[in-house]
Amino acid sequence: MHPANYKAAIFRGVGRVDVVDLPYPECGDDEAIVRNLLTGICGSDIFAFQKHGPESFIWIDEEFGHEAISEVVELGRNVTGLKVGDRVFVNQHKAMRDRRRASATGGFSNYLRIPQCEAGYSLLKIDNDLPLRTAVLFEPFVVSTRGAKVLDPRKGDNAIVFGAGIIGLTSAIMLQWYGCEKVMVVDYSEFRLENARRLGLATCNPSKDDLKTKAFAEFGVQSGFTGDRCAARLYVDAVGVKSVIESFMELAPRNGALSVIGVHKEPAPLNLTALTFNNLHIHGAGSGEAEDLVPEILEMMRARRDELGCLVTHEFKIEDINEALALASKPTEAQKVCISF
Repeated sequence: MHPANYKAAIFRGVGRVDVVDLPYPECGDDEAIVRNLLTGICGSDIFAFQKHGPESFIWIDEEFGHEAISEVVELGRNVTGLKVGDRVFVNQHKAMRDRRRASATGGFSNYLRIPQCEAGYSLLKIDNDLPLRTAVLFEPFVVSTRGAKVLDPRKGDNAIVFGAGIIGLTSAIMLQWYGCEKVMVVDYSEFRLENARRLGLATCNPSKDDLKTKAFAEFGVQSGFTGDRCAARLYVDAVGVKSVIESFMELAPRNGALSVIGVHKEPAPLNLTALTFNNLHIHGAGSGEAEDLVPEILEMMRARRDELGCLVTHEFKIEDINEALALASKPTEAQKVCISF
């Protein structure tokens, strides 16, 4: 027996989200109804809450949220490949058949109606026995897996990841998974760097350590055409600030590679002479459909199922979403903040 109404968070503009009651949706023959269990707050949610703009793909007076792990509660008679009780990820770019809702599938609502539901396309099955705090990281791992794979990591590689937010740490974890011998995470937040150390990652806090000295000590030194270089070959920018690009250009050895996942808001100058003579490679954030990445992400999650939950530091009820969004923007106090249903 389903409820008559459900709770939904409606974005009203900068600094304001209202929680309202909406009527429970009807399930058509080709549709599914899912109940959200735990939904992560994404950087795009924080950006919209603080500044708002069309680049966030979050719209005034509409439901939002997209990092939900959900449970199937109803299935139309034409939907195959799923059963009531399955845990799923609502595939944000495809589930609603509306690219406009890529960052606003309704993850901060209690229930969702999935139109023209297709298993493996609209809804991606997630192991029911994975801890929820691990499973809810699926969407960040999609982003970071793309960013890690574009670097072509090989067994024995070393890597430096700039940023200990959720994308930085999940990128570092995937680089470990793909065979990197040592991964160092760079950030100013000791709160977040402690999580990195807990997961077996080396760390550098530039407010305390000289980055170049620490990188050379961790990974060794290679001679380059433009002076000594760090022997770590792979780099990830999970921050989106020009100082990261400058650090990569200073540190990376010949054939070094950078994956830029962080969104830059201003131009970042490049030393093209160093890029040319050291044969450096700079990539965008990678590609790959979420549904195609499911097997390797779930394999990693199964292997580290009881470790990854430490990345979720706070859970809030939907009624407290404004407080949750405010906290999620504070790197010295929170890692991944979630809304729990």
